[in-house]
Amino acid sequence: MISVLHLGSIDYGTAQDLQKSLVELRKAGRIGDVLLLLEHTPVITLGRNARENNIVVPRELLASQGVEVFECDRGGDVTFHGPGQLVAYPIFDLRAFREKIGAVDFVRRLEEVLILTCAYCGIPTQRIKGMTGVWTYPEAPVKFRGDERDPSTRSSRAGDSARGPSFAQDDISSQRQVLRSTQDDAEVNPTLRDDQGGAPTGERKIAAIGVHISRAVTSHGFALNVWTDLDYFKLIVPCGLTKPVTSIEYETGKRVSMEELMPVVTRHFGQVFKSQILWLEELNDLLPGIDIGAPRDTPMKEPEELRQLRGNDTSLA
Repeated sequence: MISVLHLGSIDYGTAQDLQKSLVELRKAGRIGDVLLLLEHTPVITLGRNARENNIVVPRELLASQGVEVFECDRGGDVTFHGPGQLVAYPIFDLRAFREKIGAVDFVRRLEEVLILTCAYCGIPTQRIKGMTGVWTYPEAPVKFRGDERDPSTRSSRAGDSARGPSFAQDDISSQRQVLRSTQDDAEVNPTLRDDQGGAPTGERKIAAIGVHISRAVTSHGFALNVWTDLDYFKLIVPCGLTKPVTSIEYETGKRVSMEELMPVVTRHFGQVFKSQILWLEELNDLLPGIDIGAPRDTPMKEPEELRQLRGNDTSLA
């Protein structure tokens, strides 16, 4: 059984504390497997393999635009989380499944959940050898095939409350000395510049994966770009790779709501992990009979007696 909690929009620090609490509770056998679904407020995270120079602009400038920066224990390099991105954090005990699931197999299963979800949205996706995450094929996005609509309108969505950062180009250009290369921005940190004419080519990353495994219990997970403002990815070299990032909205020209997509994702989790799905309304439903001292819909604080439960860790990107 996988219990699912939808946390809505939540800042990264709070979500990270909640994950740590749930991981220790799962290790102690006090809860079953849990899947957290949420969106983050704008944040750049650095995994265990991250390099500081993959953040293209200074942290002071990020802070002025409301973009937080966090270091974390997941595998991988630098990535961005923000509105319009569906984040899934599975807190699973890999020893509890009928079939043996190792660390690499766990990542492959997360990729399968994403591939099935993108297929539901009409987007064929794939794995790329030597890389984690899920990628489109090199063909142009569906919306460019026989579609004469002006794709440049994607950056001016009426009523969109999640606009990208308003960094002056001079501010970004002045920080290029921190990059590993002297290539221009388009080569170092490619973006989908459909507003300059023509359809993009090459594989495009639609979902990132970075996990942490401690004593067979998983945390962190994946981030699927649904209608994310892709301008945010200009602030980083995503996952340290010189490949463009895309979204479901960009690929299809249609906006899928989180309310529609979350049941699809959870159904595929159940299918791939061969488990039943149980939706919970609030965190307290996960711990019946235990007073965690948290109001409705508020993530709990880590219990003091669980802070000593630590073990061997594994991180994968």
